[in-house]
Amino acid sequence: MKKILFLILSFTGLVLHAQKFENLANTPPMGWNSWNKFECKINEQIIREVADAMASNGMKAAGYEYIVVDDCWQIGRDSAGNILADPERFPSGMKSLGDYIHSKGLKFGIYSDAGTATCQGRPGSRGYEFQDARTYAKWGADFLKYDWCNHGKQSAEASYTLMRDAIYKAGRPMVLSICEWGTNKPWEWAKNIGHLWRTTEDIINCFDCKNNWGGLGVLQIIDLHTDISDFSGPGHWNDPDMLEVGNGVLTQNEERLHFSMWAMFSAPLIAGNDIRTMSDETLKMLTNKEVIAVDQDKLGISAIRWMKYGDLEIWFKPLAEGDYAFCFINRGDKEIQLNQDLKATIRKFKIDGSYQVRDLWKHKNIGSTQENIKGKIAAHDALMFRLIKKQS
Repeated sequence: MKKILFLILSFTGLVLHAQKFENLANTPPMGWNSWNKFECKINEQIIREVADAMASNGMKAAGYEYIVVDDCWQIGRDSAGNILADPERFPSGMKSLGDYIHSKGLKFGIYSDAGTATCQGRPGSRGYEFQDARTYAKWGADFLKYDWCNHGKQSAEASYTLMRDAIYKAGRPMVLSICEWGTNKPWEWAKNIGHLWRTTEDIINCFDCKNNWGGLGVLQIIDLHTDISDFSGPGHWNDPDMLEVGNGVLTQNEERLHFSMWAMFSAPLIAGNDIRTMSDETLKMLTNKEVIAVDQDKLGISAIRWMKYGDLEIWFKPLAEGDYAFCFINRGDKEIQLNQDLKATIRKFKIDGSYQVRDLWKHKNIGSTQENIKGKIAAHDALMFRLIKKQS
């Protein structure tokens, strides 16, 4: 099917020399998406207020830049097939909304689906890929989240390649976020198609659970990343889905573990809460620049799980400039006493020399790799450290 589709489009002159736009996601994208908090209850006023908040509350300064309008903005197509925004919810139109987001120094993201309809039954892009890409380009879109509902027997690789080609032909650089839930192992084929790809089914707002439609909790998503770290890197990222930090179900400990591990994975950091009204504690977590620096490290290496001792796991991630990050997570319901020989640990990775150990949540140096890390890890919590090479 893919070969036939390519031949047809090449004959019509639509995809000759098409490719994805490069240098748009050399580090994992950071931003906000409407779905986790608002689902279909979105409108122009909410999106504008979110843009105002991101521009002024410290999130933009911390690196967040995309405002992504998820499903339910669209209502139909006109007689020429052009996609239409809901005029009641978005009376000024999507071009005006994009202009407003850009006026705040932020970037505009939009949502569509590779099938005939979106997951909420709105018009999908199947058969309209080039037309929709042109429309999104005219609206000033910088990011397209492209879902995988109502796809029938379509080939995922061919479908996402087609939208990549449509974006390229439209001429406006856009980050292409492949959202097919890891069903077809996109990490094996999507490197030259999209800038990020979902690795799992949708996240649900819980720590350790899953439901009958496929949603997964934080721990279940972490477990699915133990063997795919090698596929992620600058310009092509594993995406474990949006953040549930600040949505009122996870405890602060669980949110800290969640955010720490997404940073260890070099995952896109896409907030999914109401950033207009969030607590100071939530804002402080989302804007922890030392943890974000691990996520945004230019090497773009995703962490590997080095060791598992019952409910204790140790994850390891090389960083630029010879630094390293370690994350200790407690999956269990009881506090863990920690007494880890870091000197022996780093020898396992053939790391030479002495390193300063910095606690990235307490924002302080706590010793060196010549000493054991001692302390407690609360239930469902994480400790995250940066090993900084001592200058000789």
